Amino acid sequence: MMAVPLMDEALKAELRALYRRADRHYHGLGHIDELLRLAGDHRAALADPEAVEAAIWFHDAIYDSRRNDNEEKSAALAADRLADRTDAQRLRRITDMIEATARHVVPDIADEAARGDAALFLDMDLAILGAQAEIFDAYERAIRLEYAWVDDTAWRAGRGAVLRSFLSRPRIFHTELFRQSHEARARDNLSRSLAALAIREA
Repeated sequence: MMAVPLMDEALKAELRALYRRADRHYHGLGHIDELLRLAGDHRAALADPEAVEAAIWFHDAIYDSRRNDNEEKSAALAADRLADRTDAQRLRRITDMIEATARHVVPDIADEAARGDAALFLDMDLAILGAQAEIFDAYERAIRLEYAWVDDTAWRAGRGAVLRSFLSRPRIFHTELFRQSHEARARDNLSRSLAALAIREA
């Protein structure tokens, strides 16, 4: 008897429908496709690439910019849909990765290889911060659209706090791979975006 795959086409179709919602200006299929591309590029560095793929598919499945429990709800959806497809320990690693996207801190997973997968997954999720300036700027505009219900004053304060929180970290990225390739540009992008917020405020 063949093992049930973690992610089959029926499950992907269910998730694609969620990512195609009209309010998904950034957290949509384009983001998922980019993460799957990155996971493919770095597949050799992953101990469990299928688990990382599942985390990618589910990590923004539930997304409402007015709520602060999206990651928890996305992890719960993954736990429900994947419960009969893998063992409990592996499923917990997947849900830990999903929940870790709330603060982008590597979860406390005992297994070193699984921690490495989580670190690389989180870095791939933040790769947009270290993208070329025009791509990062398009990302910032898309995030603003997802928070269109927030007035400009509150947006500048809230978004500014998020950008400063990343800049205040000793390292934005967890892996040496992404620190080498993305860290410097991410700091440039974040600083430039903060300056733009301040100009609009003035």
